[in-house]
Amino acid sequence: MAMDTHENLLAGPPPAYLPDTPEARQALEAGAKASDVAARFPAYSAAWGALADEAFAAGHAVTSYAFARTGYHRGLDQLRRAGWKGHGPIPWEHEPNRGFLRCLNALARAALAIGEKDEAERCAQFLRDSSPAAAEALNA
Repeated sequence: MAMDTHENLLAGPPPAYLPDTPEARQALEAGAKASDVAARFPAYSAAWGALADEAFAAGHAVTSYAFARTGYHRGLDQLRRAGWKGHGPIPWEHEPNRGFLRCLNALARAALAIGEKDEAERCAQFLRDSSPAAAEALNA
């Protein structure tokens, strides 16, 4: 009995696409403070990523690390709910994915700044594996 399937069994996992949060996104785009957006939409990784970037730019690597880790974990929760199994592409081209990817990059940067070299390397590799385009865009 022949199997009639069109599924490519050698292909990797499908890309993960996080849901959009239009109200939170629009608030940040309109210039709302990232802390206000994070307080109102605590699952919105982009707000945490913005907070991580602000803290790092101000010389507060530990605070940046904490903000980045929060956004990273919020994004992981959403990825898992979207069917992600712990690996596979998370396309930078899909705007709602960018908050998580920014947090992952910020976490790598802050981890390196506080001497967590192994974590920094793991996060940087995770970013490259998840989205080469994000790694390039965020580290240009």
